[in-house]
Amino acid sequence: ELENLRHNFCHLEVRGGPEDKIGKINILIQVYISRGTLEGFSLIADSAYISASLGRIMRALFEICLHQGWCSMAALLLDYCKAVDRQIWPHQHALRQFDRDLSHEILHKLEDREVGLDRLYDMDEKEIGALIRHPHGGKMVMECLHCFPCLHLSANISPITRTVLQVTLTITPDFVWKERYHGTAERWWIWVEDSENEHIYHSEHFILTKKMMNEGGHTISFTIPIFEPLPPQYYIRVISDGWLHAEAIHTVSFQHLILPEVHSAHTELLDLRPLPVTALGNKLYESLYTFSHFNPIQTQVFHILYHTDNNVLLGAPTGSGKTISAEVAMLRLFNTEPEMKVLYIAPLKALVRERLADWKKGLAKVLHKRIVELTGDFTPDLKALDSADIIVSTPEKWDGISRNWQNRSYIKKVGIIIIDEIHLLGGDRGPVLEVIVSRMRYISSQTENPVRFVGLSTALANARDLANWLGIGDMGLFNFKPSVRPVPLEVHIQGYPGKFYCPRMKSMNKPAYASIMTHSPFKPVLIFVSSRRQTRLTALDLIQFANTDENPRQFLHMSEDKLEMIVSQIADTNLKHTLQFGIGLHHAGLNDQDRSLVEELFTNNKIQVLVSTSTLAWGVNLPAHMVIIKGTEYYDGKSKQYVDFPITDVLQMMGRAGRPQYDQHGKAVILVHDPKKSFYKKFLYEPFPVESSLHHHLHDHFNAEIAAGTIASKQDAIDYLTWTYLFRRLIMNPSYYGLENTASSAINSYLSNLVSNSLQTLDDAGCVRINEDGTVDSLALGTTAANYYLKYTTVSLFSSNIGTDTSIEELVHLLSNASEYDELPVRHNEEELNAALAKEVQIAVDSRSLDDPHIKTNLLLQAHFMRLEVPITDYVTDTKSVLDQSIRILQAMVDIAANADCLRTTINAFYLLQMVVQGMWFGKNDPLWMLPNMSNEVLDILRDHGITNLLQLLQFSTVGLHQILQPVLTTSQLSELIQVVDRLPRVEIRWRLHQNAGKHKEGFHIVDIQLNRNPRNRDTKAFAPFYPKVKDEGWWVLLGNLTAGKIHALKRVCVVDHITTSLVIPSNLQETFKDITLSVISDCYLGLDQHYNLGDFGPT
Repeated sequence: ELENLRHNFCHLEVRGGPEDKIGKINILIQVYISRGTLEGFSLIADSAYISASLGRIMRALFEICLHQGWCSMAALLLDYCKAVDRQIWPHQHALRQFDRDLSHEILHKLEDREVGLDRLYDMDEKEIGALIRHPHGGKMVMECLHCFPCLHLSANISPITRTVLQVTLTITPDFVWKERYHGTAERWWIWVEDSENEHIYHSEHFILTKKMMNEGGHTISFTIPIFEPLPPQYYIRVISDGWLHAEAIHTVSFQHLILPEVHSAHTELLDLRPLPVTALGNKLYESLYTFSHFNPIQTQVFHILYHTDNNVLLGAPTGSGKTISAEVAMLRLFNTEPEMKVLYIAPLKALVRERLADWKKGLAKVLHKRIVELTGDFTPDLKALDSADIIVSTPEKWDGISRNWQNRSYIKKVGIIIIDEIHLLGGDRGPVLEVIVSRMRYISSQTENPVRFVGLSTALANARDLANWLGIGDMGLFNFKPSVRPVPLEVHIQGYPGKFYCPRMKSMNKPAYASIMTHSPFKPVLIFVSSRRQTRLTALDLIQFANTDENPRQFLHMSEDKLEMIVSQIADTNLKHTLQFGIGLHHAGLNDQDRSLVEELFTNNKIQVLVSTSTLAWGVNLPAHMVIIKGTEYYDGKSKQYVDFPITDVLQMMGRAGRPQYDQHGKAVILVHDPKKSFYKKFLYEPFPVESSLHHHLHDHFNAEIAAGTIASKQDAIDYLTWTYLFRRLIMNPSYYGLENTASSAINSYLSNLVSNSLQTLDDAGCVRINEDGTVDSLALGTTAANYYLKYTTVSLFSSNIGTDTSIEELVHLLSNASEYDELPVRHNEEELNAALAKEVQIAVDSRSLDDPHIKTNLLLQAHFMRLEVPITDYVTDTKSVLDQSIRILQAMVDIAANADCLRTTINAFYLLQMVVQGMWFGKNDPLWMLPNMSNEVLDILRDHGITNLLQLLQFSTVGLHQILQPVLTTSQLSELIQVVDRLPRVEIRWRLHQNAGKHKEGFHIVDIQLNRNPRNRDTKAFAPFYPKVKDEGWWVLLGNLTAGKIHALKRVCVVDHITTSLVIPSNLQETFKDITLSVISDCYLGLDQHYNLGDFGPT
């Protein structure tokens, strides 16, 4: 029987023949793939036994070859894995995989006529029908052909160093998805091979879902090594994991690739005697520091920082005392120019906070210097900025403020700019950092006030370019090796296999525990993970392993009583549990009190292990003896996949290992996905070059400079680019930026195209106007975007969607679609929470896109208006960030609606702003519900006394209110309610009309308006318990015709006690004064708006 089977079904040679055991297995495998029929029961049993394990064994062989990097062998084995799964031979026709729909007759004819897929794609239905002599069959073949998985690839390569290439691969699916063929997801293998050397340099898994089909192209980034002399080409192959013959190949040619220049050597650390703190020559300055001598790096840079005004770039590893070096430069400014200001810029809010807290306690307090914070959470007034000695800011805030530098004196008073973590220039926030440094250098050249730049960073590969851009000569450039840490670091890198993220993270927990027991059984350990969920899962597993070792509380170093007292103060339930075992959790979902308690316990070594999300690496300076980085990827909600942390983040996390005052050396254990092990080995010791990403974000920066008047023509825009870091790197690493050679003509045409395309996009969006002579004018939309620090896409969206009568519901949708919310995180499985929230809110959202950040924004806003309980703490922080941005976006919406002369829409935008501040629906809730301790019972009593709205309540006496509400409210509730009623502004309005006021402007009427605020309370901070930040009261004064929907004049004012303002309206109006309404509308309270008829000549 085996001989017959061999003759009928075996396509490949059978070694050993049917008499041999191996030969028998070979025959049975081939019969299985050929779908042959067996007769003897014993052979059927043997075949079932073989086929049960066949798929697993084939997959294992394939993964071994992939792991070894053998490209031809891996491709061959993957084909046979699919052949086993589908029971089709690789040499058979690809459409055999549709054998449920296509008859054997059609398939045999296609094979007999040797018609491949490529030829079928070029034919139409009738031609295929004629070819297989089956008219109806042509249609069926065509349908199957459309469903056959097909991808198109395009790739962009950019060299990072001379040995590493970054590849950005775009995968575009081009087939019809049917669940009966494709299920819910299709899996693909991506690998990059060098066929000459028979080697795979990178491989990864890619999952394509039905949902992703509708989203068009998908981009994946990875790095691959290159070797000199350059090979002619690499191939990128994307091969289906389940479909035979479904693969796409893209050839990467190295013909025009220019590798970046070799980088300059590092600064040698000199063997100098440590400098005593007395070198500062000022007893007050010396008292700032608790140590007696500066460390070797601080000693080497001290003279340049303290005795010269040279610009300085200091590149040294994390933990080498760079902040103190920056302070030395500040002390130099206080000595030489005490009236000038220090500007400290840090790319992350957490770093700004840390500096601020540190300096408030130390430097600012001892030296009696005024310090102000400039972040998204806190904007000081002009007076505070003018009188400040030290300004601590995020790049975005300083960018927004310094755009209008000609009119702001305090910007010209900046004497030194300290930029911390300047290597983040290559990250997402980099373009803003680049723009402000370029602008401050430009301002310095215009005002002829020298500004000193001090840049702090980790060790850099291309420090020379950064130094040139900052205007630093050889004297001010210090770029030490990554190895010159005050505490030497021992690094262990361990690779873990496993395609899927969650199981791989779980498999790392035991090694993490083992590392603690081996390297740091009694000293503090920091474990970094990628998400809040992982902090919990990791901590629980560590507790379990400690329990198995019969020592569950080995990480706890305090008494039971103390522990109980601390646990009783903790709000987070998971943290309550883990603290009892000496393990802390740290992430943005904890409230401030929990977080600072955990930090304090860890600093004082009461708990030995802290499991934290990666953001802690930047924010809080909590060094440990050992750092474990558990996984180097995080889930990116925007691309809906796991992506790698930037290398700078990994270095920053490692830098937390080793405490200068306690440890002789630090330990870092990095647990990574196996394929990335070699990449980390290379770059953790070889510094990473910093590239610019400004060319991807030019539109908004050009728009701001055109609005400010810095750029008035295309030539100005090109000159502006020569001030940037992008311009320096363009020459050094042209291929990274898509430049084919470095001749000056090529660079000029590259910059010219960059400028033309950016300006044309802004022109199309309605933000600027390009004139025929090459000059550029800013339009109202562009000015609005620059004033409110918005993206040009947001104002363009508003402008094209705002109509004469856009409802509040439509404005909520419009607000949610602003580009500022593109980055709102939609975490793993949050679409389920969004679906539940969508059922509770009032305005329906698109249920097909529940993982879209804009849909989530919409749901969070509606939940805020309805005061709903959000499902998880993450949503509380997300709502805060949505509301943070919403005020300026809505103020821009008001301006755009008013410029378009849409009165009703403008008023609806006012109402939406009031809704955001108060967390209430306009028109659906009674404004009286804004007040504390309000209930239906209280409302009924107020209505019985003739009070139906807020304005009437404000006229009612406090004593009267006390009397009528005493029966239903407790004393404390009543006093709280009355306190708030007292705080609310009572604004009286008087106006006078000057008709045809010739002295002002011919043919214009002037309306003088006086607003008097009741002096009962001079505090203009709004009562807004549901809004996360402090908000000042503001008022809009509006003249318009409500029936015609026209706006004649609009002004925004702030009233402390009284203010007089004038509005101008043209005299050639068709309507009479009786048709014109004067409205005074609050920007933070519902129900306090007042409307008067201008023709009544009311109070004058």
